Amino acid sequence: MPERHYRLCLLPGDGIGPEVISAAVEVLHAAARRFGFTLASGSYPMGGAGLIAAGDPLPAATLAAAQAADAVLLGAVGAPEFDREPPARKPESGLLRLRSALGAFANLRPIRHYPGVGSIPLKDEWAAGADFLIVRELTGGIYFGQPRGFEASRQAAFNTMRYSVGEIERVARVAFALAAERRGKLASVDKANVLETSQLWRETVTRLAPDFAGVSLEHLYIDNAAMQILLRPRDFDVILTANLFGDILSDEAAVLAGSLGLLPSASLGGPVGLYEPVHGSAPALAGQDVANPLGAILSAAMLLRHSCREPQAAAAIEAAVLRALEDGLRTRDLDAARPLGCRAMAAAVIARL
Repeated sequence: MPERHYRLCLLPGDGIGPEVISAAVEVLHAAARRFGFTLASGSYPMGGAGLIAAGDPLPAATLAAAQAADAVLLGAVGAPEFDREPPARKPESGLLRLRSALGAFANLRPIRHYPGVGSIPLKDEWAAGADFLIVRELTGGIYFGQPRGFEASRQAAFNTMRYSVGEIERVARVAFALAAERRGKLASVDKANVLETSQLWRETVTRLAPDFAGVSLEHLYIDNAAMQILLRPRDFDVILTANLFGDILSDEAAVLAGSLGLLPSASLGGPVGLYEPVHGSAPALAGQDVANPLGAILSAAMLLRHSCREPQAAAAIEAAVLRALEDGLRTRDLDAARPLGCRAMAAAVIARL
C-alpha cells in the first residue's frame, strides 16, 4: 500500500448532498492521480438519511466510521419531512453530535470574492481582493451552555452563554497560527462592552498575543465588525470569534463570494477533520443535476490541505475552480444565462487540474 494513502468517510446526507459529494469525490480522485497519492472511501448515512436507515440522525456505525477515518467529507443535512421531529431526532442534531464527538472546536470558513460571479449588493471594485478566513469557536458558547430550556408554563425560555479560558485559548491559538501563515493580521470579535463571556474572551486573546509576535491583533465589537466586513472587506485576514457570532458573521460575509454555493468549511481540533460546504441541503433542487458543487469541491481541497497534508493538490484544486469561474463557467445559482449542471461543473474543474 502506498505510503500516501488516506481513508475518507463520506457522509452524503440529504437533499443535494449526495450530488455535490459525488462531484467532490471525482475531483479528489483526479487530484490523487495527478499528485501520486491514493484514496479509499466509504459512504454512510447521516441526518435524514440516518433517520431513515437506522432511526438516528447519527447512527452508531456512521460515527464509528467517521472516528476511524483520516477525514470526513459531509454533504448537507436536513429535509422538510423531518421538521416535526423532536430536537434529538432532527437531522441537524446529528451534525452537532458529530462535531462534538470528533472534538472539532475550530470552524474555518474562507471568504473570497470572485469578480463577476453571482449577484451581490456590493460593486466588484469595492469587494475586489477580499480574501479572509473566519475562525469560529464551534463546541462552546450559547449553543451548548447549560442550563437551557423552557419554564414549565412555556411562557419563557432560557439559554446559557458560557466560555472557559481553556476553550478560548485553544481556538485562539488556531486563529493566531493561521494568521501567521497568511498575512499576519487577526481581528478578534466579541461584545466585551456588555457580556462577561466576551470580557474573558478579550482578556484571554490579548494575553496570548505575545506568543505570536508576527501577528497584529485588533479587537472589534460584533456589531461594528458586521459593518466593517462590508465597508472594508479587503482589510481583513483572519477573524476569530465565538460560536454564535461566527455563525452570523460567516453568513453575512458569504455575500462577498456571490453565492453560498461557493463556500467551503473545515471543522478541526480533534484527530479527524470534518469538511463540508456551507450551503444547506436544498431539497427542492435534489436529483435535478443543478446544484453548485464548488463549495463541496473547495471543502475537499481543505481536506487535502489540513488532514492529508497535501498542499500542492489542494492549491491545484483551488486554482482549477478559479480558472473555471474566470472562463465564465457557472451553475444556476450564479446568475448564469447558460448554466452548467453539477456533474458538468465538476468535469470542468477536473479538466483544469
